Amino acid sequence: MSAFDHRKYRPAPRVPAFNRQWPDRDLDRAPIWVSEDLRDGNQALLEPMTVEQKQRFWHQIIKVGIKEVMVGFPSASQPDYDFVRWLIEENQIPEDVTIAVLVQCREHLIEKTFESLVGAKRAIIHLYNSTSTIQRERVFEMDRDGITQIAVQGATWVKQYAERYPDVAWRFQYSPESFSSTEIDFSLAICEAVMDVWQPTPENKCILNLPTTVEVAGPHHHADQIEYFCQHISRRDSVIISVHTHNDRGGAVASAELALLAGADRVEGTLLGNGERTGNMDIVTLAMNLYSQGIDPKLDLSNPDEIIQVVHECTGIAIHPRHPWVGEMVYTAFSGSHQDAIRKSLKHQKPDEPWQVAYLPIDPHDIGRDYQAVIRVNSQSGKGGMAFLLERDYGINLPRWMMLALAPFVQKESEKRASELSSQMVRQVMVDNFTQEAPLSLADYQLSKGQREGLEVTLWHGSETLRLSGSGNGAMSAFTDAWQKHSGVKIGIIDYSEHSLGGDSEANAIAFVQLNIDGQRICAFAEDSDTVSASLKALISGINLISGSSNQATSTLQEGALTV
Repeated sequence: MSAFDHRKYRPAPRVPAFNRQWPDRDLDRAPIWVSEDLRDGNQALLEPMTVEQKQRFWHQIIKVGIKEVMVGFPSASQPDYDFVRWLIEENQIPEDVTIAVLVQCREHLIEKTFESLVGAKRAIIHLYNSTSTIQRERVFEMDRDGITQIAVQGATWVKQYAERYPDVAWRFQYSPESFSSTEIDFSLAICEAVMDVWQPTPENKCILNLPTTVEVAGPHHHADQIEYFCQHISRRDSVIISVHTHNDRGGAVASAELALLAGADRVEGTLLGNGERTGNMDIVTLAMNLYSQGIDPKLDLSNPDEIIQVVHECTGIAIHPRHPWVGEMVYTAFSGSHQDAIRKSLKHQKPDEPWQVAYLPIDPHDIGRDYQAVIRVNSQSGKGGMAFLLERDYGINLPRWMMLALAPFVQKESEKRASELSSQMVRQVMVDNFTQEAPLSLADYQLSKGQREGLEVTLWHGSETLRLSGSGNGAMSAFTDAWQKHSGVKIGIIDYSEHSLGGDSEANAIAFVQLNIDGQRICAFAEDSDTVSASLKALISGINLISGSSNQATSTLQEGALTV
């Protein structure tokens, strides 16, 4: 057998046939959120957090709005113990927040755990022991009865110690660790045995946490496990079903989401998914999944950059730029077709209608992101991207034929730089290739009204002054008439566009022209204080470009045509 051989593995066992309902359900509310950042996330770090880092992380968790927080393993770690005492003694726990602590089924550990919580108003004691076949047979070398006895004894000690501290409102939680790899009938049996000890009621529910300690099958399989468990557990009205999914197969979020469809009430995870091996379920991702479907996640995720900063500085783990919902580049489009679709959708989007923008499942503004990074131009981009940047930052609305003409030059510049282009760079490319202020330039002009507008125009041609006159149906028509009289060259105006400029632009107006000059086509533009001046300067730029030695006029139109 070779080192890489699929035959050494077996698929996970299927759940027995049952009345499966979850595929036909839709989510309509947020779960009870539980942060595991300070316990599961912390124990997965190369260098565990200091008490000070835990304190900072705690404040961020509370700010987000999570109401149940696993704060550590106080019986196994002095820093965890000290942190729990800081929370209680410094009155750091809000009235609507409950802390949880983890403990194994050992009396001396349970005793120390309860001691760490003296003075708390309320707390969750989370008891666990391993239940999977592998753990039973290869780690503990015990049968089902032996494993069940461990859980029952632990539950008994928890109940007894809780009675010693009646001033604390206790809640009990039990996890058959490795639930994902445990036979479903045994998971049910051991949880029933624990409940027989705790005797939960609808008024005083216990929590049964069903962890995907190691993800060994697909999210649909996990949903089957959860729904089967929910249908077959007794005292369902006295139990909160919780899930704790890991990401070994990349399905932690999907498993948790489908588990909610299958009947789970509560979800444990971490902000941004830190945790053992490939991580825990990412609370931010699942919450944003709900948000994007019109469901209130009951969390404040309006400032993800702050969350990212705190998580990074406390854990030392950087966030991937493509991280779902909150990564640096998730709302960025480089593809030309994507950019064009985004630009057009944003133009149609009305403030009072449901969000409908191609390639953007939510409005980036909702989570503190602006549109600065939505469209970025590189060698893979098209006309829509550069048009978006020019409109956003300079108020320049490119006509379609100008987009087509400009696109090849922008692509060439990006390829030359081997990087993306800023809006300033895109604008400079347009200036370099579609304006030319020599040899002709506009000195002055005078328009006279009449049946046909008359134009007296003064041009500089190097040191020479040219005075021309013409008439037509508007200033541009009069200029082409004057130029033909002077040079004998006919200028045909194929298309034309002008508009005022807003923002901080020094000019107030911009004009674009597509011309046919002596059989050659050229696109040009110019800016000035008013549309008439801008239009005349655009015409003069077109003449200069045609007469220039680079012959950019012809290449501009041909390359643009290829982009259509």
